[in-house]
Amino acid sequence: MRAYTYDRFGPPEVLELREVPEPVPGDHEVLVRIRATTVTAGDWRVRSLEVPRGFGLLSRLALGFSRPRQPILGTELSGEIVAVGRAVTRFRVGDLVFGFTGARMGCHAEFRCLPEEGHGRRDEAVALKPANLSHEEAAALSFGGTTALSFLRKARLQRGEKVLVVGASGGVGTAAVQLARHLGARVTGVCSTANLELVRSMGADRVIDYTKEDFTRNGERYDVIVDTAGTAPFSRCEGSLAEGGRLLVVLGSLPEMLRAPWVSLTSTKKIIGGVASWGAEDLRFLASLAEAGHYRPVIDRRYRFEEMVEAHRHVDAGHKRGNVIVTV
Repeated sequence: MRAYTYDRFGPPEVLELREVPEPVPGDHEVLVRIRATTVTAGDWRVRSLEVPRGFGLLSRLALGFSRPRQPILGTELSGEIVAVGRAVTRFRVGDLVFGFTGARMGCHAEFRCLPEEGHGRRDEAVALKPANLSHEEAAALSFGGTTALSFLRKARLQRGEKVLVVGASGGVGTAAVQLARHLGARVTGVCSTANLELVRSMGADRVIDYTKEDFTRNGERYDVIVDTAGTAPFSRCEGSLAEGGRLLVVLGSLPEMLRAPWVSLTSTKKIIGGVASWGAEDLRFLASLAEAGHYRPVIDRRYRFEEMVEAHRHVDAGHKRGNVIVTV
């Protein structure tokens, strides 16, 4: 099969299209022919080692010192099951599915094996594709959706609470706006001028143009602030949090994470960080929301498989709106 691999960290040009062995499903695995995948900010950070302050050594330990441990990037896919292991009971050949591989990656390829739920790893999952979504849309359900859902659950978001989403036009941001609104929150999005209408269309009650207004100086208080852009540390937005408010650090520095326990001990406010937790049940939940029209991934641009390097260049530029899709 064809796959994009890389053997050194660096810019998009380190990616090479190569022939690699096609995977063979184990007893509890399915083999998916990938029809669409995504290029996310996570792919950019893993490929380039451009990580938030303080995480340099940790990222090297996780991803590899001299060369990448995982040579194929990509965490999301949508496609068709073409083979199943002999013990698989939930799926059959011909099923249209979408999947998420998390830190194990491997989706920038023509085929990928995934475990059936309940067997093996919890950091990979597959679910039936919503019938009303294209493969391109379904491929973008997982990364932003599971991240936003996990952090909103950590915050124990309550109906009627006020939520501010910083970086509301990105892959995680657009998901956070839609999911917070679905959970009954009153949502304000923060984005650039060019993305105001997009964020409004996602269901935000109010949108702040950060080029014209500083949300920390408008006197508003929020129960939850979701920082997906790494631009709202606690030192900046403490005054914008209501009593009992929670700052969700989706993207932040290591010093910000280390500060969290002290903030919780010395005030009524909290910093909530860490990694997103998810499972196959979350993919099915997101699929059900998509089928009901409550959640739909935003697609910025589509690229052909042969244009993978160009797709990475676009993500590296840091101005994508929603998700970048690669059709396979």
